[in-house]
Amino acid sequence: MQNLPEYIDWFRHSSSYINAHRKKVFVVLLPGEALEHPNFSNIVHDITLLNSLGVKLVLVHGSRPQINAALQEAGIESRYHKGLRITDTESLQVVKKIIGSLSIDIEAVFSMGLANSPMHGADLTLSRGNYITARPLGVLDGIDHALTGVVRKVNTAAIQQHLEGHNIVLLNNLGYSPTGEVFNLSAEEVATEVAVALHAEKLILFIPQQGIVDENGNMVSTLSPASAQNVLNAVHARQENTQNGIAQALSAALKACSRKVARSHLISFAHNGALIEELFTRDGSGTLVSQENFEVLRPATIEDVGGLLELITPLEEAGVLVHRSRELLEAEIGFFFVIEREGMIIACAALYPLDEQCGEIACIAIHKDYQDTGRGKDLLAALEAHAKRSGLSRVIVLTTQTTHWFLEKGFTPIEISELPEKKKNMYNYQRNSKALAKSLN
Repeated sequence: MQNLPEYIDWFRHSSSYINAHRKKVFVVLLPGEALEHPNFSNIVHDITLLNSLGVKLVLVHGSRPQINAALQEAGIESRYHKGLRITDTESLQVVKKIIGSLSIDIEAVFSMGLANSPMHGADLTLSRGNYITARPLGVLDGIDHALTGVVRKVNTAAIQQHLEGHNIVLLNNLGYSPTGEVFNLSAEEVATEVAVALHAEKLILFIPQQGIVDENGNMVSTLSPASAQNVLNAVHARQENTQNGIAQALSAALKACSRKVARSHLISFAHNGALIEELFTRDGSGTLVSQENFEVLRPATIEDVGGLLELITPLEEAGVLVHRSRELLEAEIGFFFVIEREGMIIACAALYPLDEQCGEIACIAIHKDYQDTGRGKDLLAALEAHAKRSGLSRVIVLTTQTTHWFLEKGFTPIEISELPEKKKNMYNYQRNSKALAKSLN
């Protein structure tokens, strides 16, 4: 196998995610576009893997392109208002036929278990039922949406019973009224309401592209609810994002986040392995919308010593940093700040007070996977702010390889004779480090 060491390393690091995801409820939206894509079989395999790892799964499938095609073939016009289909009686008959056919096809795909296939021996059971109670959407902006509805209630007890039996629950975008009426719903709304009702750990929404793209065309990997709203405005400004479901998916992620679903993930249904990459790697694959601060810059604690050693040891071996033993790190841990991402220390730096006016910034280290991302600048700013709060008016740094970086951050070269007395007496002439200083006034 090529890249076997990398595979083994990834598999080992995935164990923490496997343990974290076990017995958690994930709601997954599969839009109609995903069902038609050649990569759908790989998505099925990845969902099967999650089920085998103990994740409780609710799948919600959409049918927008299939319904559009069927209505066109039947000579029935597709009518929308603000992204929602207007469903009359004639259209609903087509909708029911298409959704029933798609649900059966999905069950068939999940029933495959050929020898030498990823699903061999999976023995999956998909459960379907009338778990969604709906009501008519009614008249909006003077337009009667007829048999287009909204979710009124989710039968969580019935869904939970199937999940506890290790079954995957399969839902579609139909809802039912207590009087026996059938309503055409938004698949995004069904997925959101189910995730909220079940207190799901995650809402996962498949979209056509790798993740959400901002107004400048850049892919956004993480979004808070506040920043997501700004990006949503830019997404809505492009008509194609409503046509392909991206705007609806981001709106659903925002709504779920505001209603206590911990994390919503928007990932590509065209990218092979996107689901695995998103859930079992630290940086993921698409866009995450979360209330949580999953990356934090904070003072270090004694529990961080192991992570600090793992981070700085390669730099010590390369001669970039001066060697620090575990005992020394434990004694000096109060001088350190770290950036923690998903439980891993990815960056660190220290501020050592030298006298009443001056401190030394030292041991700036960034994990190789996160270099050139601005985290060093963030750490430096945090240390300078901490120095000011501590009453210091000046900071110095000794460096052998990053002189220009510090010059760009406002430091100026100084002579060794200009160092504070304490540091001057400890200066290692064999390393021949450059000395720089910066006034904090």
